[in-house]
Order: sequence, then structure tokens, then C-alpha cells
Amino acid sequence: MADVGKGTDVSILADLSGPSELRDLDDAELTRLAAEIRELLITSVASNGGHLGPNLGVVELGIAIHRVFESPSDRVVWDTGHQSYVHKMLTGRAGQFGTLRTEGGLSGYPSQAESEHDWVENSHASTSLSYADGMAKANHLLGKDDHVVAVIGDGALTGGMAWEALNNIAADNDRRLIVVVNDNGRSYTPTVGGLANRLTAIRTNPKYEPTLHAIKDRLTRTPFGGTRAYEALHAIKKGVKDALAPQGMFEDLGLKYIGPVDGHDLASLEHALSQAKNFGGPVLVHVLTTKGHGYDIAVANENDQMHQAGPFDRATGDALAIAPAGWTSVFRDEIVRIADERPDVVGITAAMLYPVGLDAFADKFPDRVFDVGIAEQHAVTSAAGLAMGGLHPVVAVYATFINRAFDQVLLDVALHKCGVTFVLDRAGVTGDDGASHNGMWDMSLLQIVPGLRLAAPRDGSQLRELLREAVDVDDAPTVVRFAKGAVCPDLPAIERIGTCDVLSRDDSADVLVVAVGSFAPLGVEVAELLRAQGHGVTVVDPRWVKPVDPAIVQLAAAHRLVVTLEDNGRQGGVGASITQAVRDGGHEVPIRVHGVEQEFLDHAKRDVILGRLGLTARAVVDDTLAALDRSSDRNSVDG
Repeated sequence: MADVGKGTDVSILADLSGPSELRDLDDAELTRLAAEIRELLITSVASNGGHLGPNLGVVELGIAIHRVFESPSDRVVWDTGHQSYVHKMLTGRAGQFGTLRTEGGLSGYPSQAESEHDWVENSHASTSLSYADGMAKANHLLGKDDHVVAVIGDGALTGGMAWEALNNIAADNDRRLIVVVNDNGRSYTPTVGGLANRLTAIRTNPKYEPTLHAIKDRLTRTPFGGTRAYEALHAIKKGVKDALAPQGMFEDLGLKYIGPVDGHDLASLEHALSQAKNFGGPVLVHVLTTKGHGYDIAVANENDQMHQAGPFDRATGDALAIAPAGWTSVFRDEIVRIADERPDVVGITAAMLYPVGLDAFADKFPDRVFDVGIAEQHAVTSAAGLAMGGLHPVVAVYATFINRAFDQVLLDVALHKCGVTFVLDRAGVTGDDGASHNGMWDMSLLQIVPGLRLAAPRDGSQLRELLREAVDVDDAPTVVRFAKGAVCPDLPAIERIGTCDVLSRDDSADVLVVAVGSFAPLGVEVAELLRAQGHGVTVVDPRWVKPVDPAIVQLAAAHRLVVTLEDNGRQGGVGASITQAVRDGGHEVPIRVHGVEQEFLDHAKRDVILGRLGLTARAVVDDTLAALDRSSDRNSVDG
């Protein structure tokens, strides 16, 4: 990419304090501004990682929105929020962009704490239209003339919640609400489904654009101009669209439709958005963009057009460091082996084929993997149907997204005793992506589902073993959850009691450490430190954390103190379930539950967050020693 701002010492972006100043810029300055934004995007993401492709694609769209509308009185909601980097720069935060996704720095998503221009901290897709619907209703009831603009990607538009909102938005013609469909044909990967096919037909019809350009050229040469020319063009354009790419799916809802508009032509964008603004009711503006636009390396990336990138060399696009083998890669390999052996096993994902590791399965057995788009609820109930039909579905999603389909897990899968396996990637504290991407609720939510069995493997070998055990269950839902990042080195067991693995054991039975999943190495480290203080420790990995194995209760009864460690919320999680099982067994042994506090966690590196939460060996040992001292004091008094 060429040097931005060459030939001038003045940076337009650096001097921009807010979006109102955009309306004072001329065409040449706007072109320079777009180049400066792309330069800063590439530089910042190359350094800190983040969502590059989506933001490169909305540079002109972001500028146009903030020139036509008056944020923050006109509210702009981005869906999903990972495409809001340009919006952040245009609202006075360009100078902070070097801190992107770092502790105390800018969030990778909109943040109310950062700016009055950020209304919604949305990083789960398909929500913007519902937020916008409510905001526009509030404006109408309060007599405000402000506008609400919802920018939704074609990927997010595959979510059912978006269509529920559209159904309501179209029902009231008095609300000043503009829906901007940012259509780049992709979510992470190419968008799938009937809606995607319809938008693709509009986007790629070879007759549409040449015909439109020919009409426009002819009109601009005629003696009449201005409004009459535009109205004539608009009328003919509508006829061409109806003939070549009918817009019935939106207009039949009662929504005014404008587009398709070239999302990298600033003048066309401003004209379309101004028309939408002046209409006075709900309008859908269909904008065509290219993910990664302005950075050829991103556009050429076939997998995801650098949707989300770690730090990279901007000259080549290559990652600066090769990531160690991760949990996802272990699942990716094992599910293919299982699929080879089990023709009844099928895969389901929600627009995340590559991130969750179902891509190799899909490559080998394309008819047995279903990408349903950003539709987790549908994915789960469809899986129930597949199970009822005699197959064994494996639904692979990020742990944070299973929250969206809890009712379906409970009443569509578990109630019907369907053999469906859920594989939850990025479970626990994930770090950089912020509050909504931490997978810290799944083990609490799923504890209350009758019949469900939940496994948390501690290493790659256990992931392979537990995944196979899970798909062997055909009369209940099973869950296998694992963390983000590098897989832990294999941690061998010295004994198996029930379904639990004993990782270490002493002759004396002072402390039982129950270490869940990727916290198994932490449990071993805690044991070593306690032994150095003269205490006997048993470390157990439960493997299957729901239901609680009776062996855990028996072991707990034989120790002075029980310590549980989990990468999940403390309320309702594994430690809470073990505590209840021990008490139900009539045992009064003290139990110390260590997990994630039920709070929304600011973005930072995973290790930093765990340290802040006291989920380190030293902090756990200090708490354990204090609990042992209290136990000794009570025993002395009782004696």
C-alpha cells in the first residue's frame, strides 16, 4: 500500500476530533482520509491483531454514514461490532488506535465506556435491528426527529432474530430507521443459505450494472437535469431491478429499498443515505462492499479475507509467529477419524466452519456437514431433527454462542432424549475479544439440563477420548468443551476411579484438588506448592463434570478440605455442583470453589485476567492454607 498522505505534512485523520468535521471536507480530502484510515487499520491490526478484513471494507461506508447523519443524536448501531473500527476513528479515537485490544486500551468492539457515539456493545450477531427497532420506537414516542441507523452484514442477516426485527420494523411507517445491509458475501467465510443466494444474484447479475450505467450515461447527456434526471433514472432503475433482480423479499415486507449501491463510491453512498434519511420511514439501503478492500493481500485470502488476524507482516500478510497446535486442531483431526468410522456422524456449524475446526470434515464429506449461517437456535433444533432421523449430529460452536440456543438445548434436544454432541470451542476466559466472547457461562447454564452429560478434557489425548465417548451416547445430549489457544501437554493419570482420573496422590489426605479441564495443570502446580508446605494432596480430573461422579463424593469425604478449580463462573458451576453432591451425601468437609466471578470482564490477555481473578497457583495456595488453618482452629475448639 502506498504511503498515505504523501506530499503533505498534515494528517486529516489525526486532526479529526469528531464526525461533524467530516462535512467540511472536500472530495480530495475525503479521498486522503479514506487512505489514512486504511493505513492505520493495517498498521494497528498488524501490531495487535484484530478484525482487519471487515473494517477495510467499510471505510467509505463509515465516512458516508457520519457525513449524512449526526451522531450521537442520530444513533448508529453496528452488527456485528467488530466492523466498528472505522466508526471509532471517525468519532475521535484515531489517536488511541495503537492500544487496540490491549489492556486498558481500545476495545475491539463498540464500548459505551469509550464514547457517547457507541450505543451498543454488540459482538453477538443479528441483534442490531432489534436494538434499532426499540430506539426508533422510543424516539417516536418521545417526539424526537432523530434517526437510527443499523448497519448489518449479510452474514448477520442470516440470523432469525434479524428477520423477527425486520417484521416489526416494516409494520410502522412513521419511524425514522435506516437499515444498511453491508453485503460483502461473507461472514467469516462465504455467506450461506437462500438469502445469501438471493443477494448474490443481485450482486453478480452480469446485465444489471452495465444496463444501469448505460441508462445513467444517456440521462446525463440529455438537456434536462437535476431532480428530473434523478427521478427518471430512479424509476428506470427500479424497473431494471424488477426485471433482472427482483427485490420482493424486502419490498413485500413493506420496506422501502434502495440499492444496490457501490460501497466504495463515497458520492453514491452519500446520495443513497440522504435519500433514505429524507424518506421519513424505515428504509433498507443495500450496499455492496469487498472485505479487505484496499489491501490486496486481504482480498486474496481465500479462507476469510483476513476477517480476524493475529499480528502479521504487512508486506506479506504472514503471521509474525506460528501458533502452537491448538485445541481446535485436535478436534479437527479427531472428528474426521470418527466420521471415517461412523457414517451416521454429521457436523453442524453456525457460519464458523474454519474457526471451530469442521473444515476438514466438510472437505472429506461435504454432504455430511451443514453450515446454517448465524442461526444457533436453528442449528440446535435441526440437530434434534437429525438425531430423530437416525443420525448423530456434532454441533460445533464457540462456548459463548451456546448461550443463544439454551432453550433449544433444554426443550428440543434434552426433553426428547436426542443423541446430539455439542463441541464448545473457546470455553472459559478468552481475553482479547472482551466481555461477550468469554465462554464462562456454559457449565453453569448446562448444569440444569436434565440428562445432559458434560465433559471437560484436560489435554489433547483426553479431548480425543472424551469426544469418542460423547458420540457413543445416543439417548441424551453430550457436551465437550475446551479452551482457546494452545493445547496443554498431555498430563497422564496414575489411576482412574469411576470416570475420574487421579493425577497425583499422597499417603496423607489433607486436600483434595478437583481441577477441571484446562485447569488440570494449575491443579498439579497447586499440589506441588502445598506439598512443599507439608500437606498431603490428591489431584483429580473429573473428566465428566456433569453428572458429578460418586467417586468425587467419596474422595471428598476422605479429605480435610476440598478445592475446586474451573474456568467458568463460580455460581452454578462445577464447584457448586460438587458442593451440593457432597452435602447431599451427608458430608460436612469444607469446600473452596475457585472460578470466574460473575462479572463482565474487560479485555486483556487471558493470563492477566486470570491473575486479576485470583486464578493462579499462588493465590489458590494462599487461600487453601488459610482454609486449613481455620479448619484446624475449629477442630481444636471442638476437641
